[in-house]
Amino acid sequence: MSEDPPGPTPGFLVWRLANKWRVAVDRALAPLDLTHAKYALVGSLYGMQHAGERPSQRQLADHTGMEALYVSKLARALEADGVIERTRDPRDPRAMRLALTESGLAVTREAVLVVRELVHQLLEPLGGLGASRTRAFTDELLALLDVPLAPLLPNDPTTQGTSP
Repeated sequence: MSEDPPGPTPGFLVWRLANKWRVAVDRALAPLDLTHAKYALVGSLYGMQHAGERPSQRQLADHTGMEALYVSKLARALEADGVIERTRDPRDPRAMRLALTESGLAVTREAVLVVRELVHQLLEPLGGLGASRTRAFTDELLALLDVPLAPLLPNDPTTQGTSP
């Protein structure tokens, strides 16, 4: 078994960067009463709605990579805030279809502008949004995200005591 190289692991650095960006987005969107998680949901819904879709909670969960239960919780909170509306799918009574309300559209448009500016600031160390280093970084992230997670098998001694 080889020794780990000195210094932080890539997994730790990805975790730290994700948390740093989440905190930055949370702070930037606080005046709009949005969190990073809520923004991921309404921003994705905005794009899907713009493309003519009215996704189900499951479709939005798949699109964002969030757990379906978490999307359901966020959707209920956003509905209570008047940002989205949830309606039963007439073809599948178990499914809820989501859409931004008029006020939700306005908030989301403003949030997109805020986050766009923040992303420009956060990517400045790589040369900005259009820089070759940013494109290479994005390609590397996409390569990692394209790898499916292997399912954990219960009582599998090869996965016990390990973490992803």
